[in-house]
Amino acid sequence: MKKRLAFLLFGLLGALLAFVAYRQAPPALQQLDYRMKDARFRVRGPVQPDKDVVVVAIDHASIKEMGRWPWSREVTGRLIENLASYGAKVTALDIVFSEPQNPAADAALARSIARAGNVVMGYFFREEEQPVDPAVIAQMERSTVKLMKVAEGVQSIPLTEYPNLDANLPLLGNKALDFGFFNARPDGDGLYRRSILLLLHDGSIYPSLAMKALRHYLGSDIMLEVQPWGIDSVQIGSLRVPAREDGTMALNYYGPARSFRTVSAADVIKKRLKPDELQGAIAFVGATEIGIYDIRPTPFDATQPGVELHATVAANALERRFLRYDGTTQMLEIVCVLSLPLVLGLLLALVPGTATGLVALAATTSLFGLVNYQVFSRWLQDMTVIYPLLGVGLTYLGSEAWRNLVVERKGRQLKKAFSNYVSPDLVREIEKHPDKLVLGGEQRELSILFSDIRGFTTVSESLTPPELVTLLNEYLSPMTRIVLEEKGTLDKFIGDAVMALFNAPLDVPDHATRACTAAVRMLEELKRLNAGFAERGMNTIDIGIGINTGNAVVGNMGADIRFDYTAIGDAVNLASRLEGLNKYYGSHILVSEDTRRQIADGLFSFREVDRVKVKGKHLPVVMFELMVANREVLPRFEEALERYRSRQFETACRMFEELVTTYNDGPSKLYVGRCTEYLASPPPADWDGVYTATSK
Repeated sequence: MKKRLAFLLFGLLGALLAFVAYRQAPPALQQLDYRMKDARFRVRGPVQPDKDVVVVAIDHASIKEMGRWPWSREVTGRLIENLASYGAKVTALDIVFSEPQNPAADAALARSIARAGNVVMGYFFREEEQPVDPAVIAQMERSTVKLMKVAEGVQSIPLTEYPNLDANLPLLGNKALDFGFFNARPDGDGLYRRSILLLLHDGSIYPSLAMKALRHYLGSDIMLEVQPWGIDSVQIGSLRVPAREDGTMALNYYGPARSFRTVSAADVIKKRLKPDELQGAIAFVGATEIGIYDIRPTPFDATQPGVELHATVAANALERRFLRYDGTTQMLEIVCVLSLPLVLGLLLALVPGTATGLVALAATTSLFGLVNYQVFSRWLQDMTVIYPLLGVGLTYLGSEAWRNLVVERKGRQLKKAFSNYVSPDLVREIEKHPDKLVLGGEQRELSILFSDIRGFTTVSESLTPPELVTLLNEYLSPMTRIVLEEKGTLDKFIGDAVMALFNAPLDVPDHATRACTAAVRMLEELKRLNAGFAERGMNTIDIGIGINTGNAVVGNMGADIRFDYTAIGDAVNLASRLEGLNKYYGSHILVSEDTRRQIADGLFSFREVDRVKVKGKHLPVVMFELMVANREVLPRFEEALERYRSRQFETACRMFEELVTTYNDGPSKLYVGRCTEYLASPPPADWDGVYTATSK
């Protein structure tokens, strides 16, 4: 639980840091956010814009046919008149005629503008000071915003203000339908992602070329809605353009250059179009030839003509395909910024390691990416990308650093400490849940197994040191493997003896069964080893195994500089005594009554061997032999043992002798000797059949 809370704490910290960054919006992060938003356009791909928005391109073919730009104003006049004759409802010029050519040419263009009657002329604001004809200023005042709905508390409008402008000659503008500026402003990285809809000049608000074209196309005046924070929207009749507070609008691009229906200016001038080709259209006239340098790099295209930005505004408005950034967008952003790091923190708390942590990170970021893209492509919400991912990234880095420096380092230490003592399954469990491991001592129920080679001293005396090492390695290696495979813990080697714990350091619910299974497998493995020893002319060996189940103190025992995970207590001592008693009873596996009680009937064959007071114990211990051979002696042995405890020593002796003769049964040999002793010297009247062992 503490570990999970730590991961959630990192999630909370990541969310708070990301939220602070979201509110502060540092330029470096904003630029990165723009770039990541741009990728959504490329993933979405081009879409078809409104067919009534047309770009009349002063393109390479037109320049080649009509001559170098700028053209004679008579030629430009024919272009304007022909657009009207083709049925263009509004002609918007992304061109400014601020300098005279000659009186005849200027007059010809003025007449053409008057005849067309649908021309919105372009101009641009500038910072540099220059004289402006008063007639021009009078004309420009016609284009200012006249209708405004201003909320209570508005002190100022946060629009960009320019002191000067570069406008058309008064003669040309005299018969124009209206005027609109074509200023554009890139983001810090040089890309154009927004269009300026409104600017301030000399205390008045002026609309852009695209807004003026829409105003006359729709036949309604422009009305501003102003809130204390800035521009709320631009209204043209029933059309509500969701402007940002600074009077800009995010552009929902349709694709790279020439995504709009485009006609060559030369084809219009030469009247090579179908008669109704431009019927009811908004025609934006502008240069697309790269050599004229009216190029605007956009998320789709590094060389997109500037005239297409005006067309994009118009098409977005007519199709209501606005890329919105409103209260709903901000709410979604805040929810993602605050919730995604917490979600990742929770996932990291639940997964076991760094590899699965990467999967959780990938899943979280992929989910957000999918949601963000769907919100963008389906609902046209211009959500941020970087700030939720910033929180996710901070959460992951903090969590994984903590996991590797603290949690997994501890896990690696535990793995190193236990990998030679417990099974790989238990090692993985320790790594996964190190909190379940209590070091330093805890009391728990264990099944303890001791095994020992009988007569090892005699065996060792007959071998050279290298041969003895080989023998021990060949014997101890498979025995250790069996213990680990049965989820036991190898406590230690004591010379030729093996001590193993079951149910520590982690829970093994069937620990008594596992210990007995390990004992049976060890005897089976010994047969295989002895066969190999015999083939090589080596001495064969025999082992005895003792198993007891009971409470013991288990944990890190010893000095600070020596890690020794072991168990101590009476239960451990009794297992050792049981192992030692095998040589007296002629048995191989002796288990205590507590162990026998935990084994389900039918799994193994047991017979009660004796009730004995072992050294160090005051109460008698009931011992059982786990039988791996001669199971058919069990009924007869049980009957003979009953006669023995009933003081029928003569009858019991005959029965035990039969078992010795027929099966060479070790415990029966012991009881033959006892019966002979008691026949010669009967036990006292209060004898209860309990034998007292005087040695280990």
